[in-house]
Amino acid sequence: MVIRGGRVVSPDRIIEASVAIEGGHIVAVGHDDVMPAAREEVRADGLFLLPGAIDSHVHFRDPGYPHKETWKTGSAAAACGGVTTVFEMPNTNPPTGTVEALRIKLRAAESSYVDFGIHGLLGDDSVAHLEDLIDAGVTSFKAFVGNTFGNLPAPTDGALLEGFEKLAPLGIRTVVHAENSSIMARRQQQMEAAGRIDALAHLAARPAVAEIEAIGRVLTLAEWTGARVHIAHHSAADSLYLIRDAKRRGVDVTAETCPQYLLLNTNDMLRLGGIMRLNPPIREARHNQPLWDALMDGTIDMIATDHAPHTPEEKTRESIWACDCGFPGVETQMPLMLTEVNRQRATLMDYVRWSAVNPARAWGLYGTKGVIASGAHADIAFVDMARAGTLAQGRLQSISKISPWHGRAVQGFPVHTLLRGRFVMRDGQLVRDAAGWGRSVKTIQQMPAPRPRNTEHYSSAILKTPEGVRPNALPDEDVPR
Repeated sequence: MVIRGGRVVSPDRIIEASVAIEGGHIVAVGHDDVMPAAREEVRADGLFLLPGAIDSHVHFRDPGYPHKETWKTGSAAAACGGVTTVFEMPNTNPPTGTVEALRIKLRAAESSYVDFGIHGLLGDDSVAHLEDLIDAGVTSFKAFVGNTFGNLPAPTDGALLEGFEKLAPLGIRTVVHAENSSIMARRQQQMEAAGRIDALAHLAARPAVAEIEAIGRVLTLAEWTGARVHIAHHSAADSLYLIRDAKRRGVDVTAETCPQYLLLNTNDMLRLGGIMRLNPPIREARHNQPLWDALMDGTIDMIATDHAPHTPEEKTRESIWACDCGFPGVETQMPLMLTEVNRQRATLMDYVRWSAVNPARAWGLYGTKGVIASGAHADIAFVDMARAGTLAQGRLQSISKISPWHGRAVQGFPVHTLLRGRFVMRDGQLVRDAAGWGRSVKTIQQMPAPRPRNTEHYSSAILKTPEGVRPNALPDEDVPR
């Protein structure tokens, strides 16, 4: 396959280039006139070619809650959102804290439209057999230091330290839901005792200090052990200094935030009520801009979604405490963020860094994923930056047809999604027979790229560019070893 007429986006530049694909890998990026002969040609005139987005934080609810989501519907939403790789969370039923539970999840994931990693559970019961989970297919771990859906008990500090000690020499990163469970449980009890059932009571029960304390504790244990950690769904301006300071000291910490923390605040919670209940909570408007600034200066590394679907009935109950936490997001993230690019809040190159390059680096995939370059998987989102529309919850691929983004005007959409050389979304429509094309990143990461049939021809295609540079060459320090 040769893609012609598009503009290839990297974190450093945007160039007009054609892309040749064979065997699921990119084999050349360069001038159209030196592309090899193609069995299939795809025109991308007027479109931008972005590395497929990598969402480090999704809940596909499978196994255990198929009325909320399944691997098939959740991954379909990802494909239609320009997302080609997801990392799925362990608070399913059973929780992904045993080899048996992992095998159940991997069987469910056989229907996936997109590639995936599996976060295993780091808890008091599972810490003794983390190595077994890694051997069985877990890519990384999740510690629910703060309470959320599934009511999994927070690991004790002793178990968290032991887990970090085990995972540090293996280089395995742990995602942390960083909120202080004790603070939140006590404050929620006080809110309920006072008869508070309104939407803002949820925020009152989960103040920013709960995030500050938990992040500080996690970073202390990570620095002591040398473990790699990832702060999930960062929501508060007040705790950013902890991550900045830890990075300066050399702690291997990455952090994500989500569109909801960048674009929504308590004004929206007053308007939408329980639809907006999620953990950590939506906060006051003063937090929005500092999170944008943290993305721009590298304190926060990436965009994720915390895609957390529930049924409309589960999100619209009278009491905020009865409303399930979370909402779908994997399908809407790209148009929301591209809209902000069109508003000149960031560049398309910034977006590629946040959505693909930095997640690929954090999870050890860079060079295979996260880049449009020779040897990488042909994971590509074809983006039309001029296309405008309105997000509608009824059109979501997710089973969960309720979203705070319903009715929001956006400009910038993925129109095709290519995963390892195969379309999983084309012309805005899911390619339904691509179900099951997704694979675990553990099984495909080391698959060799095909050797070009005409090495001299491909070499020319790679080297010749309008600027005389190699758009698909990786900086020396980023070459996978």
